[in-house]
Amino acid sequence: MNELKEIYELLDLIDRPGFFAKEGRIVKLNQAAQGLFLSPGNDIDPLLSTGAEDYAAFRGGCLYLQLTVAGQARGASVTRVEDLDLFLLEQETDAVELHAMALAAKELRNPLSSMIAIVDNLLPKSLPEGDEKIGELLARMSKSLYQMQRILGNMSDAGGWSSLSHQQIRNIPRVFGEIFEKAAALLCCSGIQICYQGIQEPILGLIDDQQMERAVWNILSNAAKFMPDGGVIHATLTQQGRYLHLSVQDSGTGIAQNVLSSVFTRYMRPLTLEDPRFGIGLGMVLVQTAAIAHGGAVLIDQPSPTGTRVTITMKIDQSGTPQFHSLVTDLSGGRDAALIELSDCLPLSAYQNEL
Repeated sequence: MNELKEIYELLDLIDRPGFFAKEGRIVKLNQAAQGLFLSPGNDIDPLLSTGAEDYAAFRGGCLYLQLTVAGQARGASVTRVEDLDLFLLEQETDAVELHAMALAAKELRNPLSSMIAIVDNLLPKSLPEGDEKIGELLARMSKSLYQMQRILGNMSDAGGWSSLSHQQIRNIPRVFGEIFEKAAALLCCSGIQICYQGIQEPILGLIDDQQMERAVWNILSNAAKFMPDGGVIHATLTQQGRYLHLSVQDSGTGIAQNVLSSVFTRYMRPLTLEDPRFGIGLGMVLVQTAAIAHGGAVLIDQPSPTGTRVTITMKIDQSGTPQFHSLVTDLSGGRDAALIELSDCLPLSAYQNEL
């Protein structure tokens, strides 16, 4: 009884709206959730606008889905504490802060584009050929520019989640197959092997292929950064009823429990001396957005002693009616988008001929 009281007291210390659920019903709300027209005893199922099947199968890890609370759609993360499920809702200020980052990215975009244009015109024409040291410096410059493009792209897209784009009917397994085929060719430069098992039969459905591609690149980039050379990424695409499940599991160091429990809310964490491989979490915002836009959810868990698994679910929508969801910003400037998205984990050799 004392242990349960301590868990409830911890909930009251969280400034985000949150509540505990048990056996499909709310059992405890914190003060920040008091004004959301929720109360103990409420059923969870009517609140789930996406991720109902994922929550029903939830056994551990951290799950991101969408709720409809007080007539508004709110993203929420779910983690298990003892035999309770802790739901933490996104705050209204999150969208404001992300929008501010998108505006900052817009201001930075023009000077970055000008810089890239100048570099393209001056280099390597103005430099002697065959100098290995200069070649290395050019590769470093090229990779740094790609990394800046990636950061600005993530800032723009994370803050532009309410913009419109078009979902079209595609052969969805082919879309994912092409992504992983290209990823395998690039990541082998880092000594990383990708083993992808897809679905052979065509499945036609609505998909924003550009948005989903960005989400997958971000998952692969995170996996590669936390894996030693020679690591393996296992990816599978499966169908379960009305949903497709894309699971990407790496053989890396895994995620500490204190990080896993906050992985979906870390994009606003204060600057610290943490491992720089964590970045600021904007890539995960894009992954969440892509899943929700396609009627699904995101699960991050660790089914084996090492490594991390990220699973995106998406609903198979064969209505043929165009849907409108978040617009992915194209900051590639004609460059290979994959080299931009994987710029944090590819070696310099991948960028030697990019200037």
